[in-house]
Amino acid sequence: MNTRLLALLAPLAVIACSPEAPPARPPLEGARIGAPFALTNQDGKPITDAAFAGKYRIMYFGYTFCPDVCPVDVQNIGAAMKLLDKSDPELAQRVVPIFVTIDPERDTPGVVKQFVSAFHPRMVGLTGSPEQIAKVAKDFAIYYKRGKGTPDGYMMDHSRQAYLMAPDGRPLALLPQEGPPQAIADEIKRWAK
Repeated sequence: MNTRLLALLAPLAVIACSPEAPPARPPLEGARIGAPFALTNQDGKPITDAAFAGKYRIMYFGYTFCPDVCPVDVQNIGAAMKLLDKSDPELAQRVVPIFVTIDPERDTPGVVKQFVSAFHPRMVGLTGSPEQIAKVAKDFAIYYKRGKGTPDGYMMDHSRQAYLMAPDGRPLALLPQEGPPQAIADEIKRWAK
């Protein structure tokens, strides 16, 4: 065979023999997670999911009186957003971290505002009536239940996940809850285009 022809065909042979990985698909693609919602923001104003249209959303459900897990998770989300602010400011501006309380009886707009402002300046806190919270929690497959205790000292049992949602509201991926904030930032970069 002609050496010149062999030199031209060799790269094609390597490409043809290398299995090409299929394009990555978001792990939650097609999942029935999320739906339109109407809640109250940290400033006491009504807000719907339409206010976040065109933005990637991190949806985290918890409560401000949580003694350990929620503050750590929200702190990690806020730290991941600060990493994105530095490494990819354009992408960071297209991501809205959202904290939704599952304890609306105690988590008034003012309480939620104080909580989210401690973690990231663009973090949005949402609350609502018990019925509104029950609906949004169900739509996002969030389990929660008031635990035993006194009226001022009860705990809330709840599932623990942070969803990355697409600009059109579709679910893309679960964000890692364990590990460093960089892992959250990396997962956002992986799926947010």
